[in-house]
Amino acid sequence: MTPTRTFASGTDASALGLLQICAAGALWGTGGLAVVVLQDLTDLTVLMVSAHRMAVAAAVLLLLVAVLRRLGHVRAVLTAAPARVCAVGLSTAAYQALYFTAVVNVGVSVATVVALGLAPVLVTVWESVRSRSLPAPGRWPVLAAALTGLVLVSLSEGTTSGPRPALGIAAAVAAGTGYAVATVVGRDLARGSQAIVLTTAATTVGAAVLLPVGVVASWGRAPVLTADPQAVAVLLYLGVMTMALAYGLLYAGLRTTSGSAAVIATLVEPVTAALLAAWLLDERLGPLGVVGAVLILAAVAGLARVPHRPAGPAVRRLRRRP
Repeated sequence: MTPTRTFASGTDASALGLLQICAAGALWGTGGLAVVVLQDLTDLTVLMVSAHRMAVAAAVLLLLVAVLRRLGHVRAVLTAAPARVCAVGLSTAAYQALYFTAVVNVGVSVATVVALGLAPVLVTVWESVRSRSLPAPGRWPVLAAALTGLVLVSLSEGTTSGPRPALGIAAAVAAGTGYAVATVVGRDLARGSQAIVLTTAATTVGAAVLLPVGVVASWGRAPVLTADPQAVAVLLYLGVMTMALAYGLLYAGLRTTSGSAAVIATLVEPVTAALLAAWLLDERLGPLGVVGAVLILAAVAGLARVPHRPAGPAVRRLRRRP
């Protein structure tokens, strides 16, 4: 009876992890729309918006871990793995800034699709190389459906609405690469850390770097602060909901899911972003976009049916070779 209970427990934990990551993706999907709203309310640059977002998230998280008496745990994570925590924090900061740059240059839908489109491929390739084995057979149709859905959403009529599409797509590609790096490194850290502790450490590192960079880049050319109450409210939403809460959910989910499964699950983000853009910004999703969104959601649902395949004996023997 014990093996059965263990299997069920592991399955339940994996399903919960996928739900947590899907929730994070849905929250991220509202971020692009919030940035577009900010562009109408204030002259803050996208770099400064990204910096404020991370700074708000870091402040909220530090206050929370202080209340929970977890500051010592944050220091311990930073001391035990400073290079990896910094890699996650810096990759996350780069992803934020590059993603928002893509949003204002090529539009919400395409920026989100391209930024996340590379991540499943990059992470799947990395995991295969690292384990010296191919992904589980059931993962291939899931990945194919997800990427096909991304292509269809990106080709959907009217989704490219920005003034500089080439720059926006280049920024989105760079953002997707940063996101893949943060996911791969963050997954290893998440297995040995509490979600709130890792989120606080990584976000604080990212904010400490991005905030001064944003101030220097904006100084004399654009404002670094805003007094507009609506803009402040949007910045608080970005920091608390789409950063602190969303990344907490991501790292909690990474404790029980693989990196490749995680980046596929977060493709809920482009679906959310595309639907909101079509509804509120008149970025028409079109028939292809609808089919693409359905494929992405089907791929995410299919993840729950694809078991994680551990390395076989041959692979384990290969790993032990000097």
